Amino acid sequence: MRQDASEEIHLKTSTPRRDGFLTVCTLTAVLVTVIAMVRWPAEAAATASQLFDWSTRSFGSLVQIFVFGCVIACLALAFSKYGNVRLGEGKPEYSTLSWVFMFICAGMGSSTMYWGVMEWVYYYQSPGLNVPTGTREALEYSISYSFFHWGLSAWAVYALPSLAMAYHFHVRKNKGLNLASIIEAITGFRATGPVGRLVDLIFLLTMFGALTVSIALTASTFTRGLSGLFGVPDTFVTQLIVIVGVSVLFSASAYIGINGGMQRLSHMVCWGALLLAAVVFAIGPTLFSGNNIVNGLGLMLQNYVHMSLFTDPTGDGAFSRGWTVFYWLWWVSYSPGVAMFVARVSKGRKIKEVIYALLLGGSVGCWFFFGALESYSMHQFMSGAIDVPRILKEHGGETAVEMLLSALPAGKMFLAVYLVIMIVFLAAHVDAVAYAVAATTTRNLEEGQDPSPTSRVFWCVMLTLVPLAMLFVKASLDTMKTAVVLTAIPFLVILGFKLFGLFRWLLQDHADTPAHLIEAARPEGENRAVTADREAAVANV
Repeated sequence: MRQDASEEIHLKTSTPRRDGFLTVCTLTAVLVTVIAMVRWPAEAAATASQLFDWSTRSFGSLVQIFVFGCVIACLALAFSKYGNVRLGEGKPEYSTLSWVFMFICAGMGSSTMYWGVMEWVYYYQSPGLNVPTGTREALEYSISYSFFHWGLSAWAVYALPSLAMAYHFHVRKNKGLNLASIIEAITGFRATGPVGRLVDLIFLLTMFGALTVSIALTASTFTRGLSGLFGVPDTFVTQLIVIVGVSVLFSASAYIGINGGMQRLSHMVCWGALLLAAVVFAIGPTLFSGNNIVNGLGLMLQNYVHMSLFTDPTGDGAFSRGWTVFYWLWWVSYSPGVAMFVARVSKGRKIKEVIYALLLGGSVGCWFFFGALESYSMHQFMSGAIDVPRILKEHGGETAVEMLLSALPAGKMFLAVYLVIMIVFLAAHVDAVAYAVAATTTRNLEEGQDPSPTSRVFWCVMLTLVPLAMLFVKASLDTMKTAVVLTAIPFLVILGFKLFGLFRWLLQDHADTPAHLIEAARPEGENRAVTADREAAVANV
């Protein structure tokens, strides 16, 4: 009788189940935000503007230093003996190409399709590094800033938290893919206690803030494209239908699971986006595009440190706060979700493999995509064919995207392909985020276990609420940015603890092991005989 009761208690405490407290708290915060935006849109926009200005002025420099430090830390890890530490035993589950593609899909929002065409225009109109507005120099620096914001620094923000989570889960064999579980392993604060609850709640709200820009920009660009192709009204109702339709894709991917859905979606998105960029590069102004990409990379590398730490102390700092700080916080806000996903699919990989895949694979993919599409867009402006800055100012970036793609040979076909890639990209990206959110709100996940498809579908739907509210009230881009900034800033502290834990674990497990003997990181509680053999080998050396 006692044994049966004991088994029942063990089953309750070890079986994966939904965390009701986190679910209710998250949905309450989201619903309050949505109601406030819909009920008082003007007041909400004014408050958002004030909060954005205050937060970026107060924490902007700290954010820039933190991200620059992440790049240095990644390089130090990759080229040190710790780069050979293997994240768990066994062979990797996925081929290297599939693995890198899943990283790119998890780490980049579908709004990348918008920014890949239009981002240079924003920088041309309001340049960084005190470059004069509307000049040839501003035009050249505009693409270099795109490469900077989507390059090494951004992917370094993903790499370190991903390594910390993978080490925690695969090497230390700690339970839980949620953020509170790794904070418990590092600090000793219980994951189910007040601190752990707060950590997970901040993470969940951060995920909602991060997706706001991606979903809202994607929906508005997609419906504008549909209007250009088929004359469909570009209204909120159309945007609502699109988002609901994409939710069906989310759900299908969630039920198929990572091995099926995410892998297929990531292949479709990455090959489709790269092929689109390659064709635009080939049939567009190829010579100009090649020169522009090389020149942009050169300017970015030449000014990398200055771009990283540019705060404009003698000016108002509008560019660094409105773009660099915003982008770094956007990447920070996605980092915990991406870290959970990367940890899940990186078992058996070395630390340096993860760093190379994220920093090099992610950056090169972004540079080629942005370089090809932005160069074509820029050439259309320079040749006088399409006044892209004027269209952005008077009609919005979504209209400019539709006009630019329609101007290509067989333009309607290119616009249709672009829209399909964008919407599948959104499905793949939100599926990855929903996985992270579902994992956080599921207790007692063991290594190798995934949250239930039902939970992932539920969060896929919930993640669309805030973007829908933004679209309903026609919120500006600056208002959307505020959702990212406010939810990401508290996360810097949590991220700092994760990085501290990673380096402490590496030193504890491998500080005394010579580089040539490091084949896999030593898990806590490793077989004593294996440990003794390794220590004997170290002593003999």
